Amino acid sequence: MTLSDLGPADRHRGIAATFTDRVRSAQDWDAPAPVSGWTARDVVRHLVEWLPALLAGGSDVHLPATPAVDEDPVAAWEAHCEAVQAVLDDPSSAERTLSNPHIGEVPVDQAIDRFYTTDVFLHTWDLARATGQDDRLDPDFCAALLAGMEPLDEMLRASGQYGPRVPVPADADACTRLIGFIGRDPFWTGGHPSPVAS
Repeated sequence: MTLSDLGPADRHRGIAATFTDRVRSAQDWDAPAPVSGWTARDVVRHLVEWLPALLAGGSDVHLPATPAVDEDPVAAWEAHCEAVQAVLDDPSSAERTLSNPHIGEVPVDQAIDRFYTTDVFLHTWDLARATGQDDRLDPDFCAALLAGMEPLDEMLRASGQYGPRVPVPADADACTRLIGFIGRDPFWTGGHPSPVAS
């Protein structure tokens, strides 16, 4: 069964597990990340901070506070990840609604899945590349995301969430094309040797 075949809870469990592995293995939290102006620590900070605000602002879901990312990014991520998984494992999440002016009204589990879990998947590459770890992403899920995002290119750029598309070779694989599509340089290595190619 592929990531695309899974429901929100199981997809998050699988994607978050890979990100957790990269978090636990990171050695230099001040290493530059492929996102301009970010460090490896900022990748974790971004994921830990934006979802609680989204949920609290548009639903009755309130995630518990985590340890400070500046003091312990591993503990912060693990606490946050566990809390998100608990929401998704709760059958009532499918019956609860997130209301947001940008996305309308969406079941909480679907909102987390579409916007947050996908973000964790994409930022796995950022953290891995920043810290010199294996940056390979699931190729089938990369292809599925790319197919869904490409028709929305103009809207996604206008949202400010993605930088300009980075050109890649015509014969590049789906993962490389996805990374370029979201505005990252797939060949960025920072201060680390190039990880194993996907």
